[in-house]
Amino acid sequence: METKTIRLNAPFDSAELAKLKAGDRVEISGVLYTARDAAHKRLVALLEKGEPLPFDIDGQGIYYVGPCVKDGRILSAGPTTSYRMDAYAPALYERGLAATIGKGDRSEEVYRAIKKSGGVYFAAIGGAGALYAACVTDARILAYEELGAEAVRRLVVKDMPVVVAIDSNGDSVYRGSFDFGD
Repeated sequence: METKTIRLNAPFDSAELAKLKAGDRVEISGVLYTARDAAHKRLVALLEKGEPLPFDIDGQGIYYVGPCVKDGRILSAGPTTSYRMDAYAPALYERGLAATIGKGDRSEEVYRAIKKSGGVYFAAIGGAGALYAACVTDARILAYEELGAEAVRRLVVKDMPVVVAIDSNGDSVYRGSFDFGD
């Protein structure tokens, strides 16, 4: 049986995300933002102070990546391990973040935040940095340039392949159906 690939545009439509199931193959086109550990710490600090983020987070996706850039061109853009952002992700989902993209399983708190917000978590393929770089059609730094590879960037991507790792119901390719005990 052939697996169908679902095409999504970013920023994301919540009704489209609600249709996704753990294990679905997806290709994303549109705008994504990048952020890793240091940037997440700063983003959540802004939220805690009631200050605006460097981009409107509502309906957006954050790709956990620190791209390798040379002469302004992204050469590699493979995902980083997502659990390092788990302390910050629930606050971002609560404020309207629709999706995160990275590799590896997430904490129980992130599962809860995804289910509560109707968001999703997409898994990208570790070791496929050149493939993901080829999907980037435009990139520019938005904030925290001093962080180098970990700066917040605005990416425009075309047909970026991912898998729904945790769907909006809390079902997961890592754990199956997740019981919150609620």
